[in-house]
Amino acid sequence: MSDPQALPLIETIAVEKRYGDHTILRGVTLDVRAGETVALIGPSGGGKSTFLRCLNGLTPFEAGTIRVGNETLPPGPETPAHRAVHARVRRFIGMVFQDFQLFPHLTALGNVAEAPRTVLGLPAREAEGQARDLLAKVGLADRAGHLPAQLSGGQKQRVAIARALAMRPKALLCDEVTSALDPELKHEVLNVLEQLQEEGLTLIMVTHEIGFARRAADRVFVLADGKVVESGPAQQLIDQPQVERTQKFLRSVLG
Repeated sequence: MSDPQALPLIETIAVEKRYGDHTILRGVTLDVRAGETVALIGPSGGGKSTFLRCLNGLTPFEAGTIRVGNETLPPGPETPAHRAVHARVRRFIGMVFQDFQLFPHLTALGNVAEAPRTVLGLPAREAEGQARDLLAKVGLADRAGHLPAQLSGGQKQRVAIARALAMRPKALLCDEVTSALDPELKHEVLNVLEQLQEEGLTLIMVTHEIGFARRAADRVFVLADGKVVESGPAQQLIDQPQVERTQKFLRSVLG
């Protein structure tokens, strides 16, 4: 649980993102404190995934401010100076993608050990030892030697989480990490996320798992049409939404 008086670990102010004449993000402002779990929910096409990619520099944005720890990501097209900031930010916050993005030619162990070895400069033995510990943490100690093609979807996503954790991030961005999974496999990944939450890792999750968001998140932000239409404590917002756009969305997904 985060300290409500603490300064934000991640903060955005009036962030705008456009593709040509199409505006994806329209002045998105929010903050996330250390140790907090924040869920981003809302209709498809509302800008949630784009927003996550802006947070760690994968997608440039046109206007506004993004602060991550002590770093400020500059708006505008990427330049060499931008890339230096983005590299530091990506060590600070990890990201787990909907489609896993594992290296197909590397084993689970190799996927998790690769970045610590090549980016952080850890000796191979140390990187592999850490990778084995992380695979055990996500329940995959017995799958270390398996290639991604030999793993289930839930196992692949747990390897992806372990890979992100290998960089020792202060926060983890999770972009619809269960949407590509069969219903019976989702719980494998959600259980790992709840474990990380209990350990105090800061989590920002784009999710359509409304029940999980209600149970696990501290706060929820509803993104629709590129802007935050409502935010508040998770249980309160999901049980008693005040804004019509939120009410309509929740009716559509909850029935």
